[in-house]
Amino acid sequence: MKTTIAPPAAGSAGGERSRLRRLIGGGALKLVLLLYAAGTLYPLYWLFISAMKTNEDFFAHPYSLPSEWVFTNISRAWDLGNMGRAMLNSAIVTSVSVALTLLLGTLAAYVLSRFQFRLHKLALGIFVIGMLVPIHSTLVPLFIFMNKIGMLDTYGALILPYTAFELPIAIFIVIAYLSSIPREIEEAALIDGNGWWGVFFRMILPLCKPALATVAILAFLRFWNDFAFALVFINSQALKTLPLSLSLFSDGYGTDYSLTMGAMAIAVLPTIIAYLIFQEQIMKGMTAGAVKG
Repeated sequence: MKTTIAPPAAGSAGGERSRLRRLIGGGALKLVLLLYAAGTLYPLYWLFISAMKTNEDFFAHPYSLPSEWVFTNISRAWDLGNMGRAMLNSAIVTSVSVALTLLLGTLAAYVLSRFQFRLHKLALGIFVIGMLVPIHSTLVPLFIFMNKIGMLDTYGALILPYTAFELPIAIFIVIAYLSSIPREIEEAALIDGNGWWGVFFRMILPLCKPALATVAILAFLRFWNDFAFALVFINSQALKTLPLSLSLFSDGYGTDYSLTMGAMAIAVLPTIIAYLIFQEQIMKGMTAGAVKG
C-alpha cells in the first residue's frame, strides 16, 4: 500500500517567506539602531577615557584605553580651573534663565494660541523674526547697550539675553502642544469659578509639562554651553561660567589635553543627568501637537 505525501500548501509557503522577511527586516533595523547608538555614545566614551590619560598617552594612543589610569586629572582640573565657582555661576545663570523662559514663554504661547486680538498676527510675526536673527550678530550692540546702563559683569548681562533669544522657540513649542489640549477644559474651569490666572496656573501649566520639559532641556543645553556671550559680557573672574573656565587650559603656545578632557568630563555630566531625568517628557513634548485628532 503506497502512502503519498501531500506537497505543502502554497499559502503556507508564502506565510513562511513573509515571516522570514519580517525577521530579516527586524534584525536589520535593530542592527542599524545599534550602530547608530554606538556612534552616538562613542564620543562620550572617548571623552571619559581621554580624561584619564597623560598627555603623552593621549597623543600616542588616542583611541585605546589608558596605559595608566590617571584619576587625578579630574581633581587637578577642578582646582586649577576654579570649576566649583564656575559651575555655581553657570547653575545660577542657567536656572534663572530657564525659569524666566518657561514662565514668559508659556504665558505668551497661551495668549497667542487661545485669544484673538488686533495685533495677533503682528505679535506672531515678531517672534518668527526673532527666530531668524543670528544671535551672535547682536553681540556688539548688546555690549554697547549694557555698557551704557552699567549691566556688564553681572548675572543679568547673561540672563536677559539668554531669555530673550530663547523665547521664540519656547513659544512655538508650547503653542504646538496647546493645540492638542481641548478648549473645553478651560471652559469647564471658568464655569467652576476660576479666573484666567487660575486657569493658567491650575490647568495649563500642569498639562504642558511635556512641552515645558522639552523647552527646559533645549534652553539648558544652550545656556549651559554658551561661550560667546559669557566671553564678551563677563570679565570678572568671580563671575566666569563653566565654558570660560575650560579655556584656561589652553593658551597661545599649547593645550594641556589631559586637564582639558578632565574639565570637559566634569562639564558634560550635568547635561547628561538632566537629559536622563527628563527624556520621557522631552519625547512627549516633541511629538505632541504634531498630529491632531
